[in-house]
Amino acid sequence: MEQYKREFIEFLESAGVLKFGDFTAKSGRKIPYFINAGEIKTGEHIKKLGQFYAKAYLDKLGTKRAALYGPAYKGISIAVSTSVALSENGLNLPFFFNRKEAKDHGEGGVFVGYKPQAGEEVVIVEDVITAGTAIRETMEIMKGVEGVKVAATFVMVDRKEKGQGQKGAMVEIEEEFGFPVYSVVDVYDIIEYLSENEENKENVDRIKRYLEVYGAQA
Repeated sequence: MEQYKREFIEFLESAGVLKFGDFTAKSGRKIPYFINAGEIKTGEHIKKLGQFYAKAYLDKLGTKRAALYGPAYKGISIAVSTSVALSENGLNLPFFFNRKEAKDHGEGGVFVGYKPQAGEEVVIVEDVITAGTAIRETMEIMKGVEGVKVAATFVMVDRKEKGQGQKGAMVEIEEEFGFPVYSVVDVYDIIEYLSENEENKENVDRIKRYLEVYGAQA
């Protein structure tokens, strides 16, 4: 396993973002592990998270100019911290996010921050994609930004799960909307990391059993 992946998983676990137990995903699936960006609560942690996303952005997109979009609520801090980390690497990108309810006074509208213009590209930064439910909601919201193109989406973890069919949720998103979805690590990286310690055997076995049911076939 690449060192940066190990460091990222260690970071997620130490920050309480990666948890094991019995959880319900937004898709309604009962899952044995949970990735919760809401557990990022300190300046040090959000700075580190932004640095990992920035590394992924630079590795995959280089110096592409795009506006970072963070879906409310967890994506907001990810977009801000990624923007800061990229600026420290010489790439100064704007960011914006949405309100859960459109504002009907003041400047109005559903978006806060940068206002992308027709012809500009947007990169979405999310925490995870399970069945693709949240990203489809995001794409509905993005229809309100006329003339912009989504260039890519970045998430913490590719759960390697079925989407609406037998293919992986991230593959379905790519095929449906025509942009790539990148992750810092995937569930098999997490399994490899956990398997190095015998004390994690129960969690490893539960994740493997879950993937036997919900794991993507492509």
